[in-house]
Amino acid sequence: MRPQLKEYAYPAIKEFIRQKVEESGGNGVVVGLSGGIDSATVSKLCIDAVGADKVLNIFMPSRASPDQDRRDAEAFCKKFGAELKVVDIEPAVNGFRSILSSMEQKEFAGNMTARCRMVVLFHEARLRARLVMGTSNKSELLTGYFTKFGDGGSDFCPIGDLYKTEVRQLAEHIDVPTNIIERVPSACLWAGQTDEEEMGITYEELDQVLFGLERCMTNEAIAAESGVSLDKVDRVWNMYKCSVHKRKMPLVPKVGLRTLGLDWRE
Repeated sequence: MRPQLKEYAYPAIKEFIRQKVEESGGNGVVVGLSGGIDSATVSKLCIDAVGADKVLNIFMPSRASPDQDRRDAEAFCKKFGAELKVVDIEPAVNGFRSILSSMEQKEFAGNMTARCRMVVLFHEARLRARLVMGTSNKSELLTGYFTKFGDGGSDFCPIGDLYKTEVRQLAEHIDVPTNIIERVPSACLWAGQTDEEEMGITYEELDQVLFGLERCMTNEAIAAESGVSLDKVDRVWNMYKCSVHKRKMPLVPKVGLRTLGLDWRE
């Protein structure tokens, strides 16, 4: 059984964005536009919710960013009338390479690249009194497939309750360009990197497994229903368990009467 986009998802998310921008008293939103489906979908949702004039898209290339991504980002903004700013983050990443150890390893360099992008987004948002709208989807959040305080850092996460396969359905519904929808998913953190190769599972398989976990099914039952091997199901379950800390604010030990993150919630 596969997750399916709810018919009320689009209006609900659009209203969520409009409401949060209004509540903040700010001037609009900032979105990190990579040229991929998640960021393009979030940008289009924001455009529909608050207007193109209140959406600043920022393209942040590094040495691993294909030229086509920039062209796609430029074409997207031209099509929908939103502002695009290009900020080359490679000098910042190189600065960290010069002072931090192990930066020759692609995983460390990738994490730093993601965190540099987060810094740019929040800086621009602060300058313009805007909110940072995150682009992580439910599949990434549940498996911890994001950099803590990197691409996982935002004020709000509009598509955080949509699996990757649902994001594709929504993107088609709201007229995201086909070439962006069909692009091989990649965070472009290093040359040749793709999401599915790095995770060792396709999003189609991953979402079936996660949807089974959401329905509190056993790993064996998920494997039987989905046709995904039990080894892969177990691996996804472990990814979910090991990334719990990435989905929470830093926990604090309970000492007082009411404790933030435990029994004192906004």
